[in-house]
Amino acid sequence: LLVIIYQWTKPKEKMNQKKETEIMVEVKRSDGIHKLDINTYIIGAVGSDMSPTYEKEALKAQCVAARTFVCARNYQVDDSVNSQVYRDESQLKQQWGKHFNKYYQKLKEVVEETEDEILTYQGEVISALFYAQSCGKSANAKDYFGSDIPYLVSVDSASDKQEVDHVQEVCIDVATFMQKLPLDDVPYRVDVPIRYASGYVNTWQINAQVFSGREVREALGLRSSAFEVTFDGNTFTFITKGFGHGVGMSQRGANAMAKKGFDYQQILKHYYRGVDIIKKDV
Repeated sequence: LLVIIYQWTKPKEKMNQKKETEIMVEVKRSDGIHKLDINTYIIGAVGSDMSPTYEKEALKAQCVAARTFVCARNYQVDDSVNSQVYRDESQLKQQWGKHFNKYYQKLKEVVEETEDEILTYQGEVISALFYAQSCGKSANAKDYFGSDIPYLVSVDSASDKQEVDHVQEVCIDVATFMQKLPLDDVPYRVDVPIRYASGYVNTWQINAQVFSGREVREALGLRSSAFEVTFDGNTFTFITKGFGHGVGMSQRGANAMAKKGFDYQQILKHYYRGVDIIKKDV
């Protein structure tokens, strides 16, 4: 990963005081490239991707992850799920309504309290992946993305299973299923999915074709690749657990840890193994 080091011309100050040198983030949006100072960007990114009602320590963990994420991409991102979602102040006002002032102030505080902090592994900025909710454990990076990443390994996140929307049922008729996956022939053999130890699907065989759990999830638009499936000859019924790819930090899990008294550094070091939390001098 490319790490660019900046030099402050003044000591660290509060975020409401202007620094002589600011990190600027280039955000590609539908109407062009927007250049934003890093703190404004992090508020918009965290406010878009995590509920401001979450515990402050969970929000702090998300701030550090979001800052690390954009740092690893040389401060050049878009505002979609291909990078990380970003909403500007006017969009957050529309999203939060009468709660805007309270929520925005809360996010300003957590950004200030974690200002300049990023995650590194053996001196390199990490890829700080995150998602909404695990199936009860996070997934190994290799199991979903195909590459071993030593700090992105499966860890316990059992509290996710207690969320009211942890499980979702989706029914897909065979014609739609064949169009989306796709299959070479009508289903005549549907095996039980083979799983990783984390609970996410490794492979699933239909007829003579073998699909990865990721392929199935993305082709069918499932919330998770941790799924069970039945087929009655006309309809595939999926029961999914969790929400997201499952690699890195579970946002619901982070909030549950915060409620139990863990601070943001403990949360981050639980989901990203062997990392250091450092101040990035810029």
